[in-house]
Amino acid sequence: MNERATWGGLPEETRAAVADRSGLVRAVEDVPHGITCRFAAVLSTAGGQVFVKGVPADDARGSAAQAREAALNPLVAGASPRLLWQVKAGGWDVLGFEWVDGRHANLSPGSADLAPIAKVLMAVQGVRAPAGVPPLTDQWPDLDDTDRALLAGDALLHTDTNPHNLLVGDGRAWVVDWAMPAAGPAWVDVAYTAVRLMEGDQAPVEALRWAAQFPSWAGADPAAVEALVKVTCRYRTARVGERGARASNARFQTLLGARTFAT
Repeated sequence: MNERATWGGLPEETRAAVADRSGLVRAVEDVPHGITCRFAAVLSTAGGQVFVKGVPADDARGSAAQAREAALNPLVAGASPRLLWQVKAGGWDVLGFEWVDGRHANLSPGSADLAPIAKVLMAVQGVRAPAGVPPLTDQWPDLDDTDRALLAGDALLHTDTNPHNLLVGDGRAWVVDWAMPAAGPAWVDVAYTAVRLMEGDQAPVEALRWAAQFPSWAGADPAAVEALVKVTCRYRTARVGERGARASNARFQTLLGARTFAT
């Protein structure tokens, strides 16, 4: 695993280029998590706070993810913090976003976060994936033609709505980190989020009732849902073994009973 960088560990040239765009940096809060970047921080500057994230410029995969996120930002305006600038200097590629006063989502039973999360996800359900966003089905190269057709679609998918990528504050929510997008059926992000709710100890009946408010999920082809569950469970088992995948696979298999819990 690549070592996490801090603001103080970035090259002086990189920090200077960021300061040229953000304003004089007065304080820094390094952010120690995030799988799509090597560095992240909240900068307190002369012009206010800004969230920054970056990868080494020679990290082809990381730079491609940053380029995708920058290109998609206008499409998810309002649902995601606005991209303010991008700089490439000192061997680093850094994005600067408007800072939003939010905390990571609480997905546990009784959480008041579920309503604003549903609202923000509903807002992006109709966004079409632009050219260049890979199909969801590219994640599973051995899909047969039938399942590939069932999981085809043109909706812009986030694909990773874990609590760290859902910020909540002042009665609203934001979806952040669009670095791993895909094009597919709109209901897929709803399904993934329902599984995250179960990971947060929501009962399956409650997670699926939450999902049922989304027209895309209510109208999803049961055969397509089955295809997603089947391929996800197969790949998870191959990666961590049957025992290691048991809990995750059980949550996904709960999606097959969605019509039971839809009302």
